[in-house]
Amino acid sequence: NYPNPFNPTTKIKFDVPKTKRASMFVTLKIYDIMGREVAELVNENLSAGTYEANWDASKYSSGAYFYKIQTEDYYSVKRMALVK
Repeated sequence: NYPNPFNPTTKIKFDVPKTKRASMFVTLKIYDIMGREVAELVNENLSAGTYEANWDASKYSSGAYFYKIQTEDYYSVKRMALVK
């Protein structure tokens, strides 16, 4: 995500690779430090390409958050910091 740390918005850029399928189901969710889901930014079938999701965290408190991007055969978790 960029910027990191951020206040109050950040952009999460990700790529969906080309596969034999025309599209791939992708989810992008935000979690707090306790592991509770606080936002869902992406939950849909996406074709191959580069995407960007924006998260406005103005209603959340400062601290560490995690975002998890997941498809049928891949997932990644990254840390980010909200500093107000």
